[in-house]
Amino acid sequence: MSNPPRFLTALWLQLVDVLAPQDCFVCGAESAGEAVCRACAPELPRRPPSACPCCALPGLGGGRCAACARARPDYDATLALYDFVFPVDAMVHALKYRHRLSMARFLGAALAARAADFAAHADLVLPMPLHPRRLAERGFNQAVELARPLARARGLPIGLAVVRKTRDVPAQAGLDREARLRNPRGVFECDLNLAGQRVIVVDDVMTTGATLGELARTLKRQGASWVGNLVVARTPAPY
Repeated sequence: MSNPPRFLTALWLQLVDVLAPQDCFVCGAESAGEAVCRACAPELPRRPPSACPCCALPGLGGGRCAACARARPDYDATLALYDFVFPVDAMVHALKYRHRLSMARFLGAALAARAADFAAHADLVLPMPLHPRRLAERGFNQAVELARPLARARGLPIGLAVVRKTRDVPAQAGLDREARLRNPRGVFECDLNLAGQRVIVVDDVMTTGATLGELARTLKRQGASWVGNLVVARTPAPY
């Protein structure tokens, strides 16, 4: 008998994730169905409030870092919740590669709670697109799951077909810095008129910011007036 289609496997894993008893991913204690218990959640490694408001790397007393002061990125702002270190890195990997959808609910709710001011004047929530081949392999787009709580909480549309990723480029995680900066050039297409729109892009991890920068360029070519990144975690420099 042939293997079941990947989307059926993904659906089964999602059902197991919802119906099976859940323990805290961090400490293993009973967590009433939550991915992270109430004791561990406040201890996760948060990005400092002094982070650069543009790129979320260490800033100058809450202002822009030296790099953003010299050459402003194409995106206008970044809010990152956590440092991409243990256990957050393991949590993101569990979501992306082990279909731990309860992690999406926990992290998505955390993003929505922290982004109240960040999203106050937004018009659209845009999950980072996946190439169709990558989407078929994985069975879901983790950025979509992370974006849903914010879109619901703010009453904002979620852009599931606004932007297309036209090339299945190598994963950023396996590349050096220079290759990561070159990798995403020209990978997005958008035909929608976004004149005057303020767009929040939701993603799991920001490393160099190259992919987010390329997406911001694409959105601004279509008229977007402001593009802000809302990400679960930021890789501390150097990356």
